[in-house]
Parts: sequence; structure tokens; C-alpha cells
Amino acid sequence: MPLALADFNTADAAQVRPALTACLAVPRWVDAVLAGRPYADLEAVVTASEKATPLGRDEVREAIAAHPRIGEKPTSTGADADWSRSEQSGVDNADEFAAANAEYEKHFGHVFLVCAGGRSGAELLANLRSRLGNDPETELDVAGAELAKIAALRLRKAIEA
Repeated sequence: MPLALADFNTADAAQVRPALTACLAVPRWVDAVLAGRPYADLEAVVTASEKATPLGRDEVREAIAAHPRIGEKPTSTGADADWSRSEQSGVDNADEFAAANAEYEKHFGHVFLVCAGGRSGAELLANLRSRLGNDPETELDVAGAELAKIAALRLRKAIEA
């Protein structure tokens, strides 16, 4: 259930932290967004979120661990699992993704991460395959940029304007 902006701005940090962590599981990012309160509007929250990036590579690794594989349904419950389900609703080629995910994970040692909202399964699969050519450090940077996009998308779901 989304928080009203007024409640987001005035609630105790401990009450807001879980909603922000569901948007992006990076404590430094959560702290940066919390520290900017109160915000005039939702776009100011999103701008603060963007200013708290780019993420460090260790932060990217930490945040990736909180995401399900593209094409697989989350096993957890809560807002972040619900968001993952809706963001991945366009993935209709789960068998192809399973094979591509396995190749990606073997190559990079972590799940493929992309902002999937509004994108087709074919587009996401093509993106995964194109990123297999990246070196591991470049790929972490790309994944970090995707995490920032996901965070902005989820903030818009977590906070009512």
C-alpha cells in the first residue's frame, strides 16, 4: 500500500526504511533518501534517489541478491515481490530465459538484472544476450544503472503524490 507523501515526509525513519529498502536494498541509498526529507513532491524524492547513485560495485552486488531472476516468479512476499511480478509481466518466454540466465550467471556470478517494466520478453532476452559481451566490471556498472531505474520506478509505486 503506497505511503502518502505527507506520511513519508513525517514518519519515523524506522517506519519508512522498509518501503525504501523494497525499492532498492542498499542502506546508503536508503539513508540518503531519508536524509532529504521533507520533499515538496514525488519528483523531488525521485531526484534525490537519482543523486544517491551511481552505486558502488559492492552495493550493486548486495542489491542484486535481493532480486529474483528475470522470468522467474519471486518466492518472497511483500511489496518488492509484488513489484517484481508486475515489472516482469511481459516475460512470456520463460524457458529461453532460464537457459540465458544460466549462461549469464555462469559468466558473471550473479543474476541478470534489468529494469523490465513495460518491456517485452523478447526485448529483455536480447538485452541479456547483448550484455554477455561485457567484462564483469562493466556489467556491474550496467546493472547498477538498471537498479537506479528500478528504484525510481518503485518509488513512484511506493509513494502517492
